[in-house]
Amino acid sequence: MKIIPVLDLKDGVVVHAQFGLRDHYQPINTALCPSSDIYQVIQAFLTLYPFDTFYIADLNAITLQGNHDDLMTEVLATFPQLTFWIDKGYQQASTLPNNCIPVLGSECYTDESIAEFEAFNKQFILSLDYSKTEALGAKGLFLKPELWPESVIIMTLNRVGSGQGPDLVKLASFCQQYPDKNFIAAGGIRDMNDLLALKKLGVKHALVASALHSGIINNHTLTNL
Repeated sequence: MKIIPVLDLKDGVVVHAQFGLRDHYQPINTALCPSSDIYQVIQAFLTLYPFDTFYIADLNAITLQGNHDDLMTEVLATFPQLTFWIDKGYQQASTLPNNCIPVLGSECYTDESIAEFEAFNKQFILSLDYSKTEALGAKGLFLKPELWPESVIIMTLNRVGSGQGPDLVKLASFCQQYPDKNFIAAGGIRDMNDLLALKKLGVKHALVASALHSGIINNHTLTNL
């Protein structure tokens, strides 16, 4: 099981995501990192464990309220040894730095625009986004696995930062239906028991933020996965 720390960027700082209510997210201030500066948060994660991959969500870009493109460019250049999965809403295929992989979230696409995925030649990570049981964005995308890359995030937004646990039923269904895909759990992961339950389903990657900041998932947990 590989854990990928999540950083949610809003108005220039890293914020604490909860329940998908983006208007109410507040700057990070935790035992792991009292600063909401993205460089300090990344360094705090690296002090906890030698992570090699990070997920960054540009919430301003996702909600069409500006972007953090310049800051992202600086971060990628500052940490060339790390791989960053970048979700910044609607994206078109373009040349990117070697340590950047675009994340395309269903919530930012329509049934008309998903044809643009072909231009990426499957060199991206797909995020199938849900609010509770409702599929968000391009509904047709959920029914066209031929458009999916190898790695697919199952993102349950209402569980993010909620402590409710991951949506094991939904993840189990995807793993059973599409055994050739690498599904990535996102939303609600609380502790080692959740990680072991995901591992049992065949999920090999998980996006985590709150449980790392709280210390519930710590170096000992990560070393013994």
